[in-house]
Amino acid sequence: MEYGTGAIMSVPAHDQRDFEFAKKYDLPIRVVIVPEEIAEARKRGSAEGEELPAAYVDEGILVESGQFSGLQSGEAKRKINEHLESKGIGKGTINYRIRDWGISRQRYWGTPIPMIYCEKCGIVQVPETDLPVILPEDIKLTGTGGSPLAEAESFIKTACPACGSPARRETDTMDTFVDSSWYFVRYCSRKDEDPLDKTNIGHWMPVDQYIGGIEHAILHLLYARFFVRAMKQAGYLKLDEPFAGLFTQGMVCHETYKDKDGNWLSPDEVEKRGGQVFHKSSGEPVQVGPSEKMSKSKKNVVAPETIIDIFGADTIRWFMLSDTPPERDIEWTDEGAEGCWRFVQRIWRLVSEAEGLPPPGTPVGNAEGAALELRRAAHRAIAAVTDDLASLRFNRAVAQIYTFVNAISAAEVSGAARREALEALVLLIGPMMPHLAESCWETLGHSQFVAMTPWAVADGALVASDTITIAVQVNGKLRD
Repeated sequence: MEYGTGAIMSVPAHDQRDFEFAKKYDLPIRVVIVPEEIAEARKRGSAEGEELPAAYVDEGILVESGQFSGLQSGEAKRKINEHLESKGIGKGTINYRIRDWGISRQRYWGTPIPMIYCEKCGIVQVPETDLPVILPEDIKLTGTGGSPLAEAESFIKTACPACGSPARRETDTMDTFVDSSWYFVRYCSRKDEDPLDKTNIGHWMPVDQYIGGIEHAILHLLYARFFVRAMKQAGYLKLDEPFAGLFTQGMVCHETYKDKDGNWLSPDEVEKRGGQVFHKSSGEPVQVGPSEKMSKSKKNVVAPETIIDIFGADTIRWFMLSDTPPERDIEWTDEGAEGCWRFVQRIWRLVSEAEGLPPPGTPVGNAEGAALELRRAAHRAIAAVTDDLASLRFNRAVAQIYTFVNAISAAEVSGAARREALEALVLLIGPMMPHLAESCWETLGHSQFVAMTPWAVADGALVASDTITIAVQVNGKLRD
């Protein structure tokens, strides 16, 4: 039995599961690692803050640990290893967390395993001159289990490359992570070029920015680094790392639902009435579970096609970018999508109902009063959104655009200053709501696509503030 499958580690002060077990059965909880501030309090003879509300699982200072007391926990691990080795009763080792690739007996579209089975020669490798092994395109996907390749006689039957006797190909395939662990290197060269052309790879690699979900950060990143290091040792690359930057995005989550028999229900099968959730067919109450990552097994998946048919793709993109920072999980709600859809309509009205706009390209000139303030709002929005998009703070960029739209709505300004503000707004929403942006751009009289138009540039003189407001506090209370 490995730790994590129900075994007790017997360190209740420093493992949450053991902590809860010890609390339930009133077992003693011996603390051996404490935060630095508590260690300092102990030196002063104080027990302040030592009552554990939960297991302490972070780095800290060892206490009640004999000769190792007072050491930082990381250093203590090394010292304990050295002590055990000096006594001949233990030895430190490094555990590598590399995982094996999955092998599938059902998937047809995985990476073929280049092995051939011969009754005379046994297992024989496919010769390098016959690589890559190409999957057949006339495969029949029956859905009845087993490998579809096992039924493809034209693929299976071959000749042994060693003796020429009739032989059979391997029908298992490798996980698709094998393909995606090096495809970024293949993209550096054209189809008719060497797939590992060193000049091309040297020009394009490493990848500037890697963006993926947490499962990619754990598995795909691990495999990709393994491949790159293997290719380097084989002389194909000079890279140490495949990716210059990594950004791990959150997952899309949704409530989970079960009927009275414990069967999972999809969001389409339930309806909300009076603050409760009911089964659409039976009318019986539904058990609402915690919000979890959308998955087919728990049926808490919202079909994109359904949502796009109702709200449009731009609304969905806007909602997913606006709700939370991109590195956190996002909670999908119909109410949130509806709110974003109303904002899409608001932008369209601002643009389509604008009156008194001069032709595109009209210079703004020397604006004053309300027109100058609208120009300031536009250029501050350009500067802020540009900075937020460059640093992947999409939700902050969205918040800046909300503020900018409020400023446009409130400004009783027409003419060139309003055109400038509306054009800036359309350019800023372009990366996040491209369809709306193109329609608005055309409505403003432009013939060139937004996607082909240079990004808006902020005027530093308009971004700078002439005055600022400072809150004056006395003894913690606002006075002026």
